[in-house]
Amino acid sequence: MRGNPPYIQPGERIVIFDATCKLCIGWVNFLIRHDRHHTVRMVPVQSEKGKALFVWSGLPADKVNTIVLIDKGEVFLRSEAIFRAMSGLPAPWRWMGILRIFPQSFRDMCYNRIAINRYRLFGRYDAVQKLDADHAQRFLD
Repeated sequence: MRGNPPYIQPGERIVIFDATCKLCIGWVNFLIRHDRHHTVRMVPVQSEKGKALFVWSGLPADKVNTIVLIDKGEVFLRSEAIFRAMSGLPAPWRWMGILRIFPQSFRDMCYNRIAINRYRLFGRYDAVQKLDADHAQRFLD
């Protein structure tokens, strides 16, 4: 058992993302736009808190290749992190969870193909991007 995650209140849901990845930034902006009930908070892995949470999750902070969701102290990666984060969104977005009918190994294989090539396909920022929050507590930093 890892114990309680640092910087997170009990019951909070946190998405850890790569703030230099254009695809990741697009997905986080999508969450900000559609998560009207503020079901998740976010933190870039490049921040001090993001690195600490990434390491707490059992992942190496120097090799970022997945979106991470910490949900009530549990760690979810890749496709499962995406689907669980989207489960708090209004319809029709939460309905994307129907894709969970596919085996997780298949979903993660598809996720990994995109993740490995994300910089080449979507681009990369030269520096960590600062995003606009829709409320004061949206970001952990």
